[in-house]
Amino acid sequence: MKMKNILKCLLILSLLTVSCQAPPKTAKPNVILIMADDIGYECLSINGSLSYKTPVLDSLARNGINFANAISQPLCTPSRVKIMTGKHNYRNYEYFTYLNPREKSFGNLFKENGYKTAIVGKWQLNGIEHQIDGNDDNTRPYHFGFDEYCLWQLTKVKRQGERFANPLLEQNGEVLPRDENAYGPDVVSDYAVDFIKKNKDEPFFIYYPMLLVHDPFVPTPDTPEWQSLDTRSKRDNRFYVDMVKYMDKIVGKLVDELKNQGIAENTLVLFVGDNGTKKTLVSKTADGPIRGAKGNTITHGNHVPMVGSWPNKIKKPMRFEGLINFADFYSTFTDILGVPNTSDGLSMMDIFTGENIKVRETATTYYDPMWSESVSKYRNVYTQNASYKLYKDGRFFDLLQDVLETEPLQDKNLTAEQIKIKGVLASELATFPDLPATSYVKGQKK
Repeated sequence: MKMKNILKCLLILSLLTVSCQAPPKTAKPNVILIMADDIGYECLSINGSLSYKTPVLDSLARNGINFANAISQPLCTPSRVKIMTGKHNYRNYEYFTYLNPREKSFGNLFKENGYKTAIVGKWQLNGIEHQIDGNDDNTRPYHFGFDEYCLWQLTKVKRQGERFANPLLEQNGEVLPRDENAYGPDVVSDYAVDFIKKNKDEPFFIYYPMLLVHDPFVPTPDTPEWQSLDTRSKRDNRFYVDMVKYMDKIVGKLVDELKNQGIAENTLVLFVGDNGTKKTLVSKTADGPIRGAKGNTITHGNHVPMVGSWPNKIKKPMRFEGLINFADFYSTFTDILGVPNTSDGLSMMDIFTGENIKVRETATTYYDPMWSESVSKYRNVYTQNASYKLYKDGRFFDLLQDVLETEPLQDKNLTAEQIKIKGVLASELATFPDLPATSYVKGQKK
């Protein structure tokens, strides 16, 4: 009888102990943002490309979200400062290849909210080309919220060392030894893989602005010409095909590691391009040939591929036709972290969950490249929806009928529907400042 009473007491004690325990918290998701360098929407095979094969990204898109209308800035630094801070360029873009350290990046955002953070790939934000104060500061990634880094063009300019064969990379305060057999994209992606392994038991954020697929267009380790030092750095547009393939392969390497560590389900992986393809490249697509327009404000300059994968959240894979603005990434991250949104963007969380989706009707781009004469001629402010674009200077285009924007629509010929659409675009455009009268060449105000 005593034994029964003892067992009964133990059972009651056990139940009380369990009931007093705090309910398990929902694990914070890991986040990996991958941004390829110089790749337009037309370069993914799932988007109709006939020139390139991207099986990994195609698979992620089919099982997640394929964003059909992601709108970047037409040039790299304008896109980078916008995506990192969630602000339109008129608020914080000062020089090409520079992000002012007074700004707060999404690295700071994640670190402040308990995440381990890393950045690997291309930096190019210290102002090294123009010798801006702090251009030799190799702690700048830490300042912007990243615990660790492995980067190209942090304090060293491009002419001192390239990013592909025999790369010139800096890692956590040190310049890595040069190695003629090393391939930069492998070095930085291997670092990301190691970071995943090391931090698999706690939430982490990786920002991976890729070294691929920017020129020079050279062999990859999977290209026959890589085998010889004499041809390893040979430049030819035909190698762009191999570089796109290798870019896709690296995305697969990261996704495979997430699966190996058992954390793929609770990891948001976002892939996006920073701007359109270089204009020397013509890609074959199911809709005909497309010439890249990097730097230009036409569709082929700022329409980029974007894919989202998050198995725990995305239960209804789809192709999303709504517009995505580069300020939306920062906003989405604030939503994930449950903190106030201070960005100029809109959260994409409703798209991932498939609940009460709010479709962005318009996207505005404030574009002052502050770079070469050939690019600066495109400086303008414009608002668009999926079919029409209105510039601050008054030009109005039908993007479906005139993708190269050769014939502005005339007010006297507009239909009632076009008049209505132009009015909507004009209303949003009016909330943005005009570009300053000053022109810029190679980052120097004149």
